[in-house]
Amino acid sequence: MTTTAQPTAPAAWEEFVQGLDTPQKFAEAMNDTSDAGFKARLKAYVTAQTADTAELQKLVQAETQATLTELLKGNGLGKPELVNARLNLAAAGKGNPLAKGAGLNGTFANLGEFIQANWHKSADRDRMPNAKSLAEKRAILAAYQEKVPSDGGFLVPEEFRTQIISMSLESAIVRPRAVVIPMGTNTLSFPTVDATSNASTVFGGIVVYRTEEGAEFVESQAKFARIKLDVTKQTALAYVTNETIKDTGGALMGWLNANLPQAFAWYEDLDYLKGDGAGNPLGALHANNGALLQINGRATQGTDTIVWENFLDMYARMLPQSLGRAVWIVSPDTFVQIATMALTVGTGGSAVWMPDAHGTPQLTLLGRPVIMSEKAPGILGDTGDVNFVDFGMYYIGDHEELSIETSPHVKFTSDQTTIRAIQRNDGRPALLSAITPQNSGPTLSSFIQLTSTNR
Repeated sequence: MTTTAQPTAPAAWEEFVQGLDTPQKFAEAMNDTSDAGFKARLKAYVTAQTADTAELQKLVQAETQATLTELLKGNGLGKPELVNARLNLAAAGKGNPLAKGAGLNGTFANLGEFIQANWHKSADRDRMPNAKSLAEKRAILAAYQEKVPSDGGFLVPEEFRTQIISMSLESAIVRPRAVVIPMGTNTLSFPTVDATSNASTVFGGIVVYRTEEGAEFVESQAKFARIKLDVTKQTALAYVTNETIKDTGGALMGWLNANLPQAFAWYEDLDYLKGDGAGNPLGALHANNGALLQINGRATQGTDTIVWENFLDMYARMLPQSLGRAVWIVSPDTFVQIATMALTVGTGGSAVWMPDAHGTPQLTLLGRPVIMSEKAPGILGDTGDVNFVDFGMYYIGDHEELSIETSPHVKFTSDQTTIRAIQRNDGRPALLSAITPQNSGPTLSSFIQLTSTNR
């Protein structure tokens, strides 16, 4: 294969991929270790596109930081150190020192003791070995509640709320990869660039000219839209035996650690991936996301199939600045199709997804992680069975407040306590639409989804 110019623009990359239209050509490109090989061209494309957009990314990040700083100043946080503290959710392991529950930090030994202190069964609570300590701490919490109104229940200390969030990150898909914005109010609006094309302008209307000395400047003005985060309640109900709550050996804490964070992470992901935006978050993969780019299957592939070209087509439509963060979200029932994708060469062939030395599948494709999840919008052959997403372009608004209360109802006859936990949050894509690149090629986005068409 002869060496040619590297594809450094989306249109050139797409042209290169389309040129690999036979198994022989693709196998040759994959095995070619020269600059004309597939891996070398892929690296060159990503490197070039990242370099071209580096300055643009810096401007966007600077503008975002400045906007958030002004918003925080508007909430009475004018000092830089306070702004930085609010943005650093895990400061000193105690969570945000400016969150509502921060004043309760250090009051309780753990979340289990917090629930014991607020247990509705006061008679049983007063007979517990640590009853005196619980009464004193309950009085502190009751006094604090008068200063911080809530939806009901008792405000959880910030250190425990942060602990729950930190534990949920291990099982969550969206939150650990998204931009999480602390919110002191129920609603937060901030400007974003209203851009659909970079073909003639950037930032929704800014044009940069070269002028001769003494010549007048040509005016240009960017267009801005607003992204509104409007938090809604997320409520979790759980049932615990009264014996577990009365136990002072850590049984309640063990149960909470094993269940509550994972439950919140599970349902948050469902909202942030598939929510319709009506009274709940707007999911990154919901059809209402104006920036969601849907890619059709190849006309030659069969029903309920996934082919290597599907992944190439989706990769080619990802915004270059998102390539380093994007992940594949696929339905578990796609595994067999993905793991057995192969290139036929004569009477032989080679697998696309190669196992490691231990025979374990390497869960990456085109250098990006593959996440198997039943939260994917579609099953094999349906729209959304394969998705390619940069969650760095997804915003989560956290109200930084968690309340918990207990009740004897619902499970009274089985001697169980109902625990209700309430938190508030919202999520929205940072892009309003797909973007036409500067070279007027096919639109690009940070949210790509494979459709059922031709499959």
